[in-house]
Amino acid sequence: MKAAIMGGTGVYSIEGIELEPVTAETQFGNVNLMKGKGRWENLYFISRHGTDHSVPPHKVNYRANIQSLINLGVERVFSIYAVGSITDVIPPGGIGLISQFIDFTRDRVNTFYNGGDSGLKHTPMDQPYCRALGEKILKAAAERKIIAAESGTYICTNGPRFETPAEIEMFKRWGADYVGMTAATETALAREAGLHFAAVAYSINWAAGVKKDLAFISNNEINKIKNNLTDIALEVLFGEISSCSC
Repeated sequence: MKAAIMGGTGVYSIEGIELEPVTAETQFGNVNLMKGKGRWENLYFISRHGTDHSVPPHKVNYRANIQSLINLGVERVFSIYAVGSITDVIPPGGIGLISQFIDFTRDRVNTFYNGGDSGLKHTPMDQPYCRALGEKILKAAAERKIIAAESGTYICTNGPRFETPAEIEMFKRWGADYVGMTAATETALAREAGLHFAAVAYSINWAAGVKKDLAFISNNEINKIKNNLTDIALEVLFGEISSCSC
């Protein structure tokens, strides 16, 4: 069984695992991935913004990334997202599952089905994320005495600019708990592809206007969270999971 970790801001590698670069060709463009060696030969890693963080969120080739995983035979994906906290579901430095999303992006291709040769498909989104993987993630976090929110709503903005306090206030009224710029697009495509897809958010600051101070966490804190999440990912992705609807 093959699996993948997808990382965004602050997640550019997997601690303790030797990775080699590989290029996957897709009809949507080539994707530069990292592939594990030795016992981790069935693990792939994608840094969605590039390891030098040079690709802005509205220009990530989401279709190519997800298609590359499909072509490689990947079945399970653990995706990590840096967010700004709107509510105290996860404060800065906290982590939690993403259980729902609101898509506030524009001018992005967020489907494999555009009609014509690609056909048309209406994909259900009542359960955007794999429940079985989510349960395993929460259990693995608890065993490490890491507090993880069981659910939360992610609102996806277009970027690359940050949001205004007025926008954040509106998003809060809509029921959003945290804000980011990538998860909705990625999730929709992964769901269309039928992948076992789990998404974990980690907060690096309060969203604009929520507090007087944005309260960005330190690079050391980001590294600690990243290492905890990748450890959990490795355990969950290659362990047994219960049946689900994915």
